[in-house]
Amino acid sequence: MCRGLVKKYERGPLALDGLDLEVQVGECFGLLGPNGAGKTTTVEILEGLLEPTAGEVEVLGMRWSSDERALRERLGVSLQETHLPDRLAVREVLTLFRSFFRRGRDPDELLRAVSLVEKAGAFYDKLSGGQKQRLAVACALVGDPELLFLDEPTTGLDPQSRLQLWDVIAEFKRQGRTVLLTTHYMEEAERLCDRVAVVDRGKVIALGSPRELIASLGGQDVIEVTLEGGADAALDPQSVSGLPGVHGVRRTASSFALAVDPLHVALPALVDHLRASGLRLERLATRHATLEDVFVSITGRGLRD
Repeated sequence: MCRGLVKKYERGPLALDGLDLEVQVGECFGLLGPNGAGKTTTVEILEGLLEPTAGEVEVLGMRWSSDERALRERLGVSLQETHLPDRLAVREVLTLFRSFFRRGRDPDELLRAVSLVEKAGAFYDKLSGGQKQRLAVACALVGDPELLFLDEPTTGLDPQSRLQLWDVIAEFKRQGRTVLLTTHYMEEAERLCDRVAVVDRGKVIALGSPRELIASLGGQDVIEVTLEGGADAALDPQSVSGLPGVHGVRRTASSFALAVDPLHVALPALVDHLRASGLRLERLATRHATLEDVFVSITGRGLRD
């Protein structure tokens, strides 16, 4: 839990500007936002790695100022970047990290959990990027934590490695434990998180379950339209927004995105409207709405901008 969290570095704008969060026991909570939104700063303050400029922080009912040792025993932390000694073997790394805690999990059990049994004797510098990331998560789990912090856990991973890590996180949550993760992958947040806080410029701008946030668009599907000959300027958003099944219209650089529900009503109505307006389609695509659409709807820009 944090209230009124503020972080000001010596240079630049506020990294955090009065941010409030409350994570429930047993949930997977996601911080979603673009690079520079304040996600990592928030997590590092909650982990006790950074001092806030202002605000209150409470983790597992305790405070870093008075309960640091007890908190370290109950938390697992996987940072955005992890660097370990090149000439330590995988099992040696986990055994070392296990020695830091009074109680914990068996290193060999964790090797099975993160699919690294075959690499148990391999040196760290011989691992692939995905294997290094799974080892970092195993190090975070070796103390048998109640609360697991994961900062961008799958950035840069191939699809197979990403899926393997998702399985590890889901299994941890099934045990009744709590996860707080940061990500800018919409699919990751939608698949893993019970609730999501969308963060931008150091503030929470939206909060809820992925389904609730997507439903706030008014449509569960999106129609993306590009017109021939750059004629997008000739399409009146107001006229399109009044069509049956259309709940929102957003203009992008060279196209339109329509939030619609139901799709089977909105799509023929849109095509008929374009034909009656003398406008010809260059491209039309349909897809399910995502948390990216939520962010763009609120801020007018993409998560990766």
